[in-house]
Amino acid sequence: MLWTLLAIVVSGLGAAGIALLLRKLTRNRLPRWIIPLFGGLGMLGYQVSYEYAWFEHQQQRQPKESVVVATEQGHVFWRPWSYFVPITTAFTVLDSKSVVRQQVADARVAEFMLYRFEKQHVDHVSHQAHLLNCETAELLPLDEQKQPQLAQLKRIDKSDALYRLTCQ
Repeated sequence: MLWTLLAIVVSGLGAAGIALLLRKLTRNRLPRWIIPLFGGLGMLGYQVSYEYAWFEHQQQRQPKESVVVATEQGHVFWRPWSYFVPITTAFTVLDSKSVVRQQVADARVAEFMLYRFEKQHVDHVSHQAHLLNCETAELLPLDEQKQPQLAQLKRIDKSDALYRLTCQ
């Protein structure tokens, strides 16, 4: 976060410097207020660019065996540009190395780890083991002792990327 703030300040100073140079090249014909205007626009421009590049940057930092299975895009009222082009605010990654497929009774099941990345003022990462019944497409989170949490059972579509990567 410190480096982001430093980059925002440097962007503002750089843009203000460009405005100052433009003002000098026009022999001060441009108004004085153009300098802080360019500074503010430079800082705002960097912030918008940083927010839209967050998902791609985080995706590049993942190991090869991780696969993005879901993304969430949203609007935030203090980021009015997100109403025109939604920002990716969270995504879920499957660790394909952690997938363990087995036959239990008459059903195929897959156990795996899912990681969830959320864009907040400081990025938040959480992980949880899951169990997927490949016959019924029922997804079940597991607690720390690998016990299923039946209250959180949900069905996923068989065309879902998570189902295709773990059961096929």
